[in-house]
Amino acid sequence: MTNQHPISLASDVGIDYTYLRDLLAALKWRKADEETRRLMLKAVDREQQRNFNSNSIQNFSCTDLRTIDRLWVKYSNGHFGFSIQKEIWLEVGGQVNYYTEAKLGDRVGWRVMRNWLPYEDLTFSLNAPAGHLPWLGRLGGWLGAFGVWSGSYIAQKSAASNL
Repeated sequence: MTNQHPISLASDVGIDYTYLRDLLAALKWRKADEETRRLMLKAVDREQQRNFNSNSIQNFSCTDLRTIDRLWVKYSNGHFGFSIQKEIWLEVGGQVNYYTEAKLGDRVGWRVMRNWLPYEDLTFSLNAPAGHLPWLGRLGGWLGAFGVWSGSYIAQKSAASNL
């Protein structure tokens, strides 16, 4: 892939996205997915907890979210990214509830025959359905008090960020 239009690696919170960019450019989807999760947790100071909470997602930097999304979209030729997930999330109802979560999971291949796939069963290639990656859904499992999956919160944040 050529770098005719380099993507800004902007961050409001001092995150260096160089390694993520390099993994994506090398089409190392699983490592890039793991790095995305690591960097996002670092950006909201949740590395110790290893999961998001509603406050950390709601306050996630729009600049950082855009940077991550643009990298995923560019290096997957529009197949992966939060903006792709956002489009699908809106198509299946655009609500933060289990019903919409399940429909999103079905569409992007995170759920098969009404069962959520474990991380190791995801598809880390362009053969995956559109929007399959990045996958943040089960960072630390179900999100406790609001009992819905973080995928919709990121999609909702993406919608607010005009991704």
